[in-house]
Amino acid sequence: MSQLIGNLLVAQSGGPTAVINASLAGVIQEAGRHECIEEIYGGLNGILGILNEEIIDINDEKSRTIEGLKHTPGAALGTCRYKIDFKKKPEQAARDMDRLFEIFAAHNIRYFLYIGGNDSQDTAHKIHEEAVKRGYEMRVNGVPKTIDNDLPHTDHCPGYGSVIKYNATSVMEIAADVTGMATDDGACVLVEVMGRAAGWISGGTVLAKRKPADAPHIILSPEIPFNESAFLARVKEVVSELKCCIVVVGEGLKNDKGVEIAADTAARDSFGHVVLSGAAERLSELVQEKLKIKSRTVKLGYAQRSAAHYASLTDVTEAAACGEAAVRAGAEGKSGFMAKIVRTSDAPYQWTTGLQPLGDIANVEHLVPRDWFSDDGFLPNEKFITYARPLIEGEVKVPTESGLPKFVELARQRVEKKLPPRA
Repeated sequence: MSQLIGNLLVAQSGGPTAVINASLAGVIQEAGRHECIEEIYGGLNGILGILNEEIIDINDEKSRTIEGLKHTPGAALGTCRYKIDFKKKPEQAARDMDRLFEIFAAHNIRYFLYIGGNDSQDTAHKIHEEAVKRGYEMRVNGVPKTIDNDLPHTDHCPGYGSVIKYNATSVMEIAADVTGMATDDGACVLVEVMGRAAGWISGGTVLAKRKPADAPHIILSPEIPFNESAFLARVKEVVSELKCCIVVVGEGLKNDKGVEIAADTAARDSFGHVVLSGAAERLSELVQEKLKIKSRTVKLGYAQRSAAHYASLTDVTEAAACGEAAVRAGAEGKSGFMAKIVRTSDAPYQWTTGLQPLGDIANVEHLVPRDWFSDDGFLPNEKFITYARPLIEGEVKVPTESGLPKFVELARQRVEKKLPPRA
């Protein structure tokens, strides 16, 4: 295949992670090694920013800034949750595609990399198919990103190792606090973590449990229907024995009818997902009402996906490698793929990168297998622990300034717009 000469555009989408910028750094650093890539551009705020021709020149960034992205949380380019939806909004989607390809042509974009989760990979897939349909020569590849760890065909997702490292640590610290204050009256603390459909995040906190009495004592996963009576009985049993019970609950916990117990059916996000309003609060009310046990909640929220100060070095390394692999795929003439992580050994943990067609990825959720949990569904078993344990290994050396982490910021030198404003 003849070499394709042109510019590369990279963008980020969806909720940030502690290592999403490590993937960006991997893309930028690898792109600089290929002569077929002339300019390296960044799209601000994902596909929505690109539609508005909000593009920056990454060639102007200092190399130490790019390296510093590997320990900087958030999304350095900014993200969006904009969906090109041919099913529900066909006319708008068609206009969006016309606009995108006008921008690609105006800036000679021949390589497009999209860093994101399920919906982002769907967007990349649609752009790849549209490029083929239009006969526009361009390589479009995806870079995985999501703390939810629910993308199929990759062993795990960049961002996952760091979020469970932070969350398991938080559970240990909360347990130390609560245990030290435990009284004969007993207490139940519910820690809510992210995870709309899959229990990878909540399940990962099992790594905090080094002996049977250690927290978490109960882990509630969205894949396993919530059984109120069994839950209350288990809380009562643990409090009776240990004077306190630490429960980790995934925000998407569902009842036996498959409805999220914290669903606000009157509100939806930009992707059409029901807004979740607090699973831990609902369970806390239940414990206090039914068991008369003092109950408190902790919602880790954005902190769990922004904790670059305690990121997993394994995670950072793999995130950068996925960005590099996606660039190499494009330079080798491949389009329509997502870079993925392939585990080759558990002990010692070994891995490599591979490629998966975007059509296999888009809008497919990978859930935790049921046999990775105990029979009663309250704790992950050794299969889950073997899977998750290596992903939290290693610490990132984060530079500090005045005792606090020193993050980097892109200069964001704007590329001159060549088209009229978006209609």
